[in-house]
Amino acid sequence: EVQLVESGGGLVQPGGSLRLSCAASGFTFGNADMNWVRQAPGKGPEWVAFIASGAEMIYYGDSVRDRFAISRDDATNTLYLQMNSLKPEDTAVYYCAKDYDWGQGTQVTVSS
Repeated sequence: EVQLVESGGGLVQPGGSLRLSCAASGFTFGNADMNWVRQAPGKGPEWVAFIASGAEMIYYGDSVRDRFAISRDDATNTLYLQMNSLKPEDTAVYYCAKDYDWGQGTQVTVSS
């Protein structure tokens, strides 16, 4: 059974940084392409970032490019999202995702 557990969210001021983590289990993490997706209050899901197995390809959504960085540690089965220069519009629940399997999400709130 695929299990994805996000952590690292919280309240941060505009311009601040957060690092999200996603602990993965129940599948061969090193062989999996992974995504971060977010959902803001009252809005639909928004794809944030993609990392291929082996980190051979990385892509970002237009709204986060140059501010966020996705990475992975295959030794610990962990996916990361480093978020810098955070804006109020980044406020959302952030999910890591493998295909159609999502974790429970972690709340990120950017506010002064």
